[in-house]
Amino acid sequence: MANNKDFKVKNGIQPTAYHEGLGTVTSGSSGYSLASASYDNVSFSFDTSRYANGFVFGNNGTKLYTVYSTGDVRQYSLSTAYDISTVSYDSVSKSVTAQDTSLLGINFKPDGTKMYIVGNTNHDAYQYNLSTAWDLSTATYNATLDLSSTVVVTPIDIIFNDDGTKVYILSGYNDDIFQYSLSTAYDISTASYDSKTLSLDAEDTIPYGFQFLDNGNKIWVCGRANDTIYQYNLTTAYDISTGSYSGTSFATSQDPYKFNFNADGTKIILLGSVFGLHQYSTTLTTATLDLSTGSVFEITPTSDIQIGLSNPAASGAVSQATLLLDQAGAGSYDVENATYANKSFSVATEESGPQAMHFKSDGTQFFLVGNTDTVRSYSLSTAWDISTTSYDSKSISVNAQNSIPLSVHVKSDGTKFYMLGTGTGGDAVYSYSMSTAYDLSTASYDSVSFSVATQTTSPQAMWFKPDGTTMYIASSTVVYQYTLSTAWNISTASYASKSFTTSTQDTNMDGLTFKSDGTKVYMTGVTNDNVYQYSLSTAWDISTASYDSIALDTSSESGDPRSLQLSSDGKVLMVLGTANDTVYQYNASAPATITYDSTLQFGGGTAPESPAIGETDVLTFSTRDGGTTYQAAIAIDGAA
Repeated sequence: MANNKDFKVKNGIQPTAYHEGLGTVTSGSSGYSLASASYDNVSFSFDTSRYANGFVFGNNGTKLYTVYSTGDVRQYSLSTAYDISTVSYDSVSKSVTAQDTSLLGINFKPDGTKMYIVGNTNHDAYQYNLSTAWDLSTATYNATLDLSSTVVVTPIDIIFNDDGTKVYILSGYNDDIFQYSLSTAYDISTASYDSKTLSLDAEDTIPYGFQFLDNGNKIWVCGRANDTIYQYNLTTAYDISTGSYSGTSFATSQDPYKFNFNADGTKIILLGSVFGLHQYSTTLTTATLDLSTGSVFEITPTSDIQIGLSNPAASGAVSQATLLLDQAGAGSYDVENATYANKSFSVATEESGPQAMHFKSDGTQFFLVGNTDTVRSYSLSTAWDISTTSYDSKSISVNAQNSIPLSVHVKSDGTKFYMLGTGTGGDAVYSYSMSTAYDLSTASYDSVSFSVATQTTSPQAMWFKPDGTTMYIASSTVVYQYTLSTAWNISTASYASKSFTTSTQDTNMDGLTFKSDGTKVYMTGVTNDNVYQYSLSTAWDISTASYDSIALDTSSESGDPRSLQLSSDGKVLMVLGTANDTVYQYNASAPATITYDSTLQFGGGTAPESPAIGETDVLTFSTRDGGTTYQAAIAIDGAA
């Protein structure tokens, strides 16, 4: 495949053309990536009559052990290693109240012959021998590590380095990790304090669990104050005095107590305060440039990736590569990080004071209603690209039904549309049919309407669930939910006695749209010129909505935002602004984060930021030591 890519660039560098054949980019993955963590919706609940404060896997992930504030330890088995959906209780427990009655942390020697506990009653660490490896019933108390001499108050977790010659204690009182040396590996009775600590309270004032990774060059810490896992980097492996916060974190919703990894770090299992385990993916997608296949490469990431190179020439010979790094965006429905796409379309020629729009699901057409009491249609020659819009010269007047139309919604198959009005004709929804799908010139009124006046006399916006069985009406401060016993037939609608108040965010909400799976709802607020995001704990049930504390300020583009809609994949957000009678387009997907293998060394020691959505960076790499290190540079920053 040939690459003929000509660039217009924003930083003054002359346009460049690349005509070489493209080399092969090999995709792969690796674990322990906090930046790309995501919840898998996999969980396991413990006995809710007791508080599980810590847990650890054993025997290559086929065993699991928990500690409780009642002073006992419990043993579980996993029929599939590290798969918490296969957990079952072994009916084996061990009371250690003779040492501590409120247990907070647990760990094991890698061979399962020793167990370690930290507790909140006596503030010490305890060691137990197991005569049969991994069999909790054979555990006997063996030794104590007195932590009082190092001012460790409320020890919460205990972790070892890879060979057992160091042990680390997390203190919930100090918000520090303390480091000790063991003259006999894994024997805490031989521990001595190294006078080394790592302070965590700048990031979280309730740190509760931690783990080493990357051969001791990183530490992850979970904190309950912010429900977040943080990454710290150590310049010297396992020397916590050399640790510093990396700026990388992942927010959870579980009030995290402890966490552990599976065998390859592609999953973390988190213990939350809701008495259960929750599974997250921590997989890093990798893209490797195979230098044996060419010298020019192109990557358009759809998720966060780490870039590396392979198969360079032997040491002493020069290997070089040029990378065209496109940015199409990763993820979707990211309203919090949405950015204006510098694309818009004015409807002022047809409509002064547009009130609402609704897009066809494939993004090639939208309907518009406004102050002229008319519904009009527009077509996009490129789907979801508002700059390619043209007026269809097709319309239908709805004035005979209502003199103040405020919202429009098109049925999924294009054979019907619905208009919400609040003028002459009442506060009602009206139904229209199109004999040719999506063709307004074939539209006619069905003589069917449904009044919402019992719930609100100031309706502003309307939305339907994709299957037509549920309808939502928004007033300035409340969203109401209705059930249709016959899909898309509003004469069968009835109030579902479900609603959600939005007045805390804005007192003049004027637009309403949903995420395609019904788990989020988005609204435009005219008072503050914002788009607001809400989550629904039960899909399509508006009574379960809660504000995400996420708002997008549209005032720079679309003053008086009256209507909004997300593309089917959630990557494009359209907002209709009445102030300028214009539809504005936003990118609603965050740029993919690009990181680089440690062998790639950029000038100044800092890798470039990821390109912006819609732009391309051109990077160069060269090595003459057989790929031990690469000299990396950005040749063009932000080609368009």
